[in-house]
Formats: sequence, structure tokens, C-alpha cells
Amino acid sequence: MPKIKSRSDRTEDVKQARLAAAHSFKCGERVRHKVTRKLGVFQELNLGFALPEVWVLFDSEREIAVTLSCNPLDLERVNLSNQEPEIQLDNELASVKNQLVAVEVLSELTETEAAERHRLELRVERAFFEAGRALRELKQKKLYRNTHKTFEDYCIERFGFSRRHPYRLIDAASVFENLCPNGTQNDLPTNERQILPTLERQVRELVSLEPQQQRAIWHSAVSVAGGKVPSSQIVKSIVEQLKEKPLVPAKDYCQVGDVFTLVRLEGKEKKYNGCWAIATEPRDFTVIVDVHDTTLAVKSENLNKIDSPEAHRQLPQILQRIRRVREVPGFRDRMAYTVLEHLGRQTYLTPLEEKMLRLIERECGVEGME
Repeated sequence: MPKIKSRSDRTEDVKQARLAAAHSFKCGERVRHKVTRKLGVFQELNLGFALPEVWVLFDSEREIAVTLSCNPLDLERVNLSNQEPEIQLDNELASVKNQLVAVEVLSELTETEAAERHRLELRVERAFFEAGRALRELKQKKLYRNTHKTFEDYCIERFGFSRRHPYRLIDAASVFENLCPNGTQNDLPTNERQILPTLERQVRELVSLEPQQQRAIWHSAVSVAGGKVPSSQIVKSIVEQLKEKPLVPAKDYCQVGDVFTLVRLEGKEKKYNGCWAIATEPRDFTVIVDVHDTTLAVKSENLNKIDSPEAHRQLPQILQRIRRVREVPGFRDRMAYTVLEHLGRQTYLTPLEEKMLRLIERECGVEGME
């Protein structure tokens, strides 16, 4: 009689099948979910579940893209072979194939055009701020008094606002002024301009907080959003977390160069729990830290300090070596990637780990570089 596989054997088969499927994709490769038909970008293997899954950054119409963990067997590579069938050209259009096709080439802006673009972008970004500031002045000077008895009636009839909305805009303008004290970034170089809110809803949760807390939470939200304008949901989630646990000034527990183990991270940063991190910039209530493959903004409860002098000496060197390998153009080797992920969790290198790192450096052509 044929041998019947046990449940554990079947589970192991599924595990191996998932691993094989996951390793068939490359980081940054376009994929499609076979069930939902959603398109996305393959990120990396996720071993945080009983069976292997993968992280995929799915396309989204929302303000930020959505990173989800899913079964690699449910994914397919998006390329010319699995795109939707193209409409066949008829005989009359077939002759066009050999004709030259005009290709639109993106052109650089002149200095004047670049300045005009920046001016218009500022108007878009500051729309709610300008509205709130104007409403505040209308209210303070009572410039509505010749036509309406109350400010609320004036806003309802003149602008179609609800009774609460003008006050929301006024409050949001005050938050904006706190986040950008000068009220403008016109004189700052592009690389020094900070990320500011573009919608009243993005700062609604900050109105009742102290100015220092507003700035700290906004900086954290920008970090969570990957250096872009965060959605109102991101800001709200950070405020809710802080209500559960008060903020602790970063200077009370951290200095530049301190080394920590990351703990209690959630969401897409959860995979870094257990990794070592090096503090690079203590802010008001958060700390910017470097890990083996990225930079994160974390809070005091996410950091367990490592007091070992040897770790303080070695980890910055290990980080530099790992980053140098990752910056090599075309770095994609899955074995090397796995080794570097492993080293990102070790506070010191064993002799064998040191040999493996040197081997990877040699293969990537960065061995011995300063």
C-alpha cells in the first residue's frame, strides 16, 4: 500500500513550496496577487508566521501605499508573458509597426519655471493654513458684522461651511504655525525644507496637544510615512499610542552613538524586533536610529540599552560594513542577503560569522575598503 503522509509531512511540503516560491522573486520586482488581482512590489521574505510569507508593497489610491504579508504561492510575476492580452492590430494598422514612433522625453525646467512650480506648490500645501489664518482675522476683527450677527452664520452662508469647520481651520492654522514658526520656507534650500501638512484633517488630532508634543508627533508621523506627508490615520494612531503611554524626552535616555536592541515595534517595523540599533539623532520624544538596512524613528519603549563597551566599539563598524555591501550596484544574492539579515541581530561576530562577512565583502569587491 502507498504510504500516507502525516500532517507534519504535509506541513513541511507546504513550507518548502512557499519558500521556493518566495525565493523565485527578487526585491523590487512587480507582482500580482492571483486572487485579488492587485499589483504591487515584492519586498522580502517574512518568517514571522508558522508558514513562510512575504511582504508586498501593494499599489494603493490612498495617501500611502499598503505593505501586506501574503502567501508567496498566491503571487505571480508581472511581465510581458502574463500581462493582459493585447488587442490585435488589424491588417490596416499592421504596417505602422515599422514607422518611427515619437517618444515624449521629460525635459528639465528652466530656473524661472522651477521657481514658479515651487511657488504654486507652496500655495497648494498652505491652502488650509491660509484659509484658517484668514478666518481667524475675520473673526477677530468682526468683519462680518455688517451682514451677519454671528461668525458662524457668516461662514455658513458665505462659504457653505458647517458650524465647526471654520474653527477647525483656525485651529489647524495654529498647529501649522507651530510646525513651521516662520510660516514660510521660501528662503530655504530644497533639501532643507521640512515636510508640512497639506490638509486640515492631518493635524486635527494635534490641536489639543502642547506645541512641543505637536512637533514631536508630526516628526514621528513623517518618519512612519517614509519621509512623505503622513495621512491623518498615521497621525491619529501615534497620538492614540501616546495617550496610553506618556512621552519621555529623548535626551533623558539616549545620546548619539548609544546602541540598543529594538523591542515592541508594531506594523511593518515589527520585523526589526530583536535587531540592534545605533542612535544617530535624539529628537524631542523620538530617536532616529540606524539598523542594518534602514533608518527608523522609535520611542523610549522600543529601546533596550546595550551596556557592553565591546558592542559600542564593534557595532558601528559592522553597520558600516553591511551598508557598504548593500550599496553595491546589483546586490541581490539571496544567501548574502540572509547572512546580512542575521548579522543585523548579533551584537558581536563569532569567528565563523566574521569569515562569512569577509567572504561576502570579497565577492562584492568591497573587502578592505575604508
